[in-house]
Amino acid sequence: MTKDRIDRRFAALKADNRAGFVTYIMAGDPDAATTLSVLKGLPGAGADLIELGFPFSDPMAEGPTIQRAAQRGLKSGMTLQGTLDLVAAFREGDADTPVILMGYLNPVLNRGFESFAAAAARAGVDGLIIVDCPPEEADPLSDALEAEGIALIRLAAPTTDDKRLPAVIRRTSGFVYYVSVAGVTGVKSVDAADVAPAVARLRAASGLPVAVGFGIRTPDQAAAVARVADAAVVGSALVDEIESAAQLNENVTEKVLLKASELAKAVRSARVGNEVRL
Repeated sequence: MTKDRIDRRFAALKADNRAGFVTYIMAGDPDAATTLSVLKGLPGAGADLIELGFPFSDPMAEGPTIQRAAQRGLKSGMTLQGTLDLVAAFREGDADTPVILMGYLNPVLNRGFESFAAAAARAGVDGLIIVDCPPEEADPLSDALEAEGIALIRLAAPTTDDKRLPAVIRRTSGFVYYVSVAGVTGVKSVDAADVAPAVARLRAASGLPVAVGFGIRTPDQAAAVARVADAAVVGSALVDEIESAAQLNENVTEKVLLKASELAKAVRSARVGNEVRL
């Protein structure tokens, strides 16, 4: 079952008493070949798990950085099938790094849940995050994914109260993604002091690891989150590097992997000397 890669990775991270470093990039930004080059380099740069966005015309949870990435991905001709093809190409050289697709419901609904889940499993996808699929409407998608061993990973937020939480974590697997700030990606900054109790609450309620994203841009912020969460997710800061390098006609892969390496080092060293196991 493909989601076993996620479970094995978090088990290994726990055994090492360190948080995971999760990277996000957009498929097709600025083109498919560059995306594949970056994907292949991310594990060596320190990524423990990879989130790969599939572009959508109305990415409502995203700030300007990832909105522009989605537009570039669509302009380059990237599709949902093209995103799966990138994962399959990545899997030819990497059988271990978990890959989670992240995006919006319409492209998946258009493909058909069963057809999508089967194709995603063949490509080597481990998990799926659908930003705009409410838990109350997710059972058909959950059924299709579970049949193929793919984790449906849900988002929880600062506004997820005790009444709402059981619905959010029901049929969630792999990990819970905690949106650390109210708002869209890449705009506000995370406060680790606020994150710690939320992570503990979600971990206790779900029995799953908790990855924290939205608002992590710097090594210091990544390290602060890594001390209290099971993983730190960085997206907009990496996508900014892609955009900047493409605009300046620089080597996109080299620039984004350098940024990823800086962040990974901060995450990996965050708990050095800390014997408290989470």
